[in-house]
Amino acid sequence: MSKEERLITPQEKPEEDALETSLRPRHFQDYVGQERIKKNLEIAILAAKKRGEPIDHVLLYGAPGLGKTTLAHVIANETGANIRVTSGPAIEKSGDLAAILTNLEAGDILFIDEIHRLPKTVEEILYPAMEDFALDIVMGKGPSARTLRLDLPHFTIVGATTMASLLSAPLRDRFGLSYHLNFYENKDIEKIISRSAKILGIEIASEAKSAISSRSRRTPRIANRLLKRARDYCQVKNEGNLTLPYCLEAFSLLEIDKLGLDTVDRRLLQTIAEKFKGGPVGLNTLAAATGEEADTIENVYEPYLLQLGFLDRSPRGRVITHLGRAHLGLNDEPENSLF
Repeated sequence: MSKEERLITPQEKPEEDALETSLRPRHFQDYVGQERIKKNLEIAILAAKKRGEPIDHVLLYGAPGLGKTTLAHVIANETGANIRVTSGPAIEKSGDLAAILTNLEAGDILFIDEIHRLPKTVEEILYPAMEDFALDIVMGKGPSARTLRLDLPHFTIVGATTMASLLSAPLRDRFGLSYHLNFYENKDIEKIISRSAKILGIEIASEAKSAISSRSRRTPRIANRLLKRARDYCQVKNEGNLTLPYCLEAFSLLEIDKLGLDTVDRRLLQTIAEKFKGGPVGLNTLAAATGEEADTIENVYEPYLLQLGFLDRSPRGRVITHLGRAHLGLNDEPENSLF
């Protein structure tokens, strides 16, 4: 199963763009969670306004679905700036970046998603633009080549990445403000669900909010997606009222258990526990046994299982833990229903 097909994948799906935009908060007071980051950004924005300058360049990094894009739009709204949105893969040549930069106005924000995927040649053009607000254009070739420097208006780049380690040191050092977005606490996820339900016109019981929150993998994007799926089920079965019994029926039908694990997650754990006697088992062997790609297991499935303490990585391979066995009901003591 690809990560795009999984309901609990933190990556954004193309068809969700309109939904995410409608649910996206516009100001800090509506943005739930990440309190330390919000306070620091509020101070930085107020200080920049007092100086009459744009806010310093901002780097946001963390797992997918935690609100980096949303926070970029909040920064733009709070500063009263226009925001231009692009992504690292979309800027293929230095000319693409030059066209974007020369069309910016003073105070504008350029949001670059997946900034770690910028080509090296493009990245080098970005250095003087971020530091000196200038664009160096090479005219001609060979011995007769010369450099033309164009002054740019003062602007702010907000970069977002899920892989900060892939950013080059020179690029990372040019961001004056750098923040790591953490996974959310359940109480904050429930606040996000309440806000989203209100916007979508959904009546939801507090127990149903807790059921969605516990399955959201501490990620707002997944919480909103599960809320939408639960709404669909309850509209058909319960005239649109989201109550706990019908939410649980919906999640049982979707095969998403009480901790947000789906069939792929449980199959990985069961394969290690039953076929390989609990492990250790090498990544490539596990990939062959489950029919999944090794990179997908390592980067998509494993992180959450490691967070839960259901899986361990040892020098000899992957090992299912006592907690993982208990969740599957494979220990001697009786285990409650997964759903």
